[in-house]
Amino acid sequence: MRNNVIDYLNEIVDKKPDKVAFASDKDEMTFRQVYDQSRSVATYIASKGVYHKPVVIFMNKHPKEVTAFFGTITAGCYYVPIDEEMPAGRIQLILDNVKSPIIICDEKTREKADAFDTDAELVVYDDICETKVDDDLLKNIYDKAIDTDPIYIVFTSGSTGVPKGVAACHRSVLDYIEQLSETLEFNEDTVFGNQTPLYFDACLKELYPTLKFGATTYLIPRSLFMMPIQLVEFMNEHKINTVCWVVSALTMISAFDTFKTVVPEYLHTVVFGSEVFPIKQFNRWREVLPEAKFTNLYGPTEGTGMCCFYHVNREFALDDVIPIGRPFKNTEIILLNEKDERAKDDEVGEICIRGTSLTLGYYNNPEKTAECYVQNPLNTHYPELIYRTGDLGKYNEHGELVFVTRKDYQIKHMGHRIELGEIEVNVNMLEGVKLAGCIYDDIKGKIVLYYVGSIEQKDLTVVLKDKLPRYMLPNRIIKIDEMPLTANGKIDRVTLKKTYQNK
Repeated sequence: MRNNVIDYLNEIVDKKPDKVAFASDKDEMTFRQVYDQSRSVATYIASKGVYHKPVVIFMNKHPKEVTAFFGTITAGCYYVPIDEEMPAGRIQLILDNVKSPIIICDEKTREKADAFDTDAELVVYDDICETKVDDDLLKNIYDKAIDTDPIYIVFTSGSTGVPKGVAACHRSVLDYIEQLSETLEFNEDTVFGNQTPLYFDACLKELYPTLKFGATTYLIPRSLFMMPIQLVEFMNEHKINTVCWVVSALTMISAFDTFKTVVPEYLHTVVFGSEVFPIKQFNRWREVLPEAKFTNLYGPTEGTGMCCFYHVNREFALDDVIPIGRPFKNTEIILLNEKDERAKDDEVGEICIRGTSLTLGYYNNPEKTAECYVQNPLNTHYPELIYRTGDLGKYNEHGELVFVTRKDYQIKHMGHRIELGEIEVNVNMLEGVKLAGCIYDDIKGKIVLYYVGSIEQKDLTVVLKDKLPRYMLPNRIIKIDEMPLTANGKIDRVTLKKTYQNK
């Protein structure tokens, strides 16, 4: 029985030492190189007396960054990934929160790291990755490891503007990878194309199954996601057959007629999540890849990545929403209504998570942890935590869980309770619309719709009158050239709102 994710690496290095484990567009590392360098990094960290501490990894997206993660874990510590694309103020807040004794940089980030206010020792990966390995020291650390030890801290947005660091443990990650791999049928022939930045938990779907099976992960350059034809050509060049991407990354390819020029030749597994997939765009993918398996995943960072799945097995009308299905084994989803009772079959309720997939909580933030990780109100007999996601869901006529909206996307407008997500779904169905995002002007009480597409604003206004009830019609419609996206590819509604407020 495994109690440490490094067991995956320890086992696979003997079976496939010379196979490429992780690659970028320019560099690659075999399992032997990842194993050897991670142990060197671990020896350096441990020799400094750093144990059970957060270690910040401030590197560009590269196989060496992944190896630094594994080196940190091997040293009995937990990694905290940050990235150059993060605002400097956000990075400083993260450093202030974790107070890491070591920051591992690369040659490009070393100078930027110097500018931050921190007492941490700054080291360059290339200077420590050939440290002479102390096998006895690392064995002693490994023998003391237990599965509730932390493995990483990833930071999500905070409602107060201060980022929240979600700490996960080995047990939840191991459980997640085992369930995910079985559900999606990963194996040694899987070739992943990684889309998300490595400072998001979404990359777990590629990093650890790669170790488990001896698969290969290509870390796709961020720039290619603005050039859809070159992106698909990259996928074909490297025979990428499995992607686990956010919806906006997929629609960026399908909405801009990429498939008229090139199609993904090897892709047989398409996994998506984080947002509702517009059926119009989803159908374009299915038409191009009729033999591929499509799976919708759902889950928050606080639930160790994803906790629900739905294998798409039927056709959907343009106004339908693809379900999020059912939870992975060893996880329960509880829908709670406003009275903290289990929601009825046709009732919308807050999606709450119970089981091993729960993370440890927010690092150095006990108040916020106590607010979101709460006693299960359906169990009054013994302590049992659940996580309240803030997402609303319901069960459809097939008994499948369907995401409805975020609690904070729900507004009160003209006396009606409205889901902004419902407006977006209807707009995304329309011809001439590539992507839509909705915000609410709380001060003026106006619904504001932003969209990217060829249809003109006045024509869109007319069409929506036949699609939406009067009280749901946007009060203002704004056409833009490019939809702002967050670093992990979701529609950046905060930027949309700031843009509107500054007009």
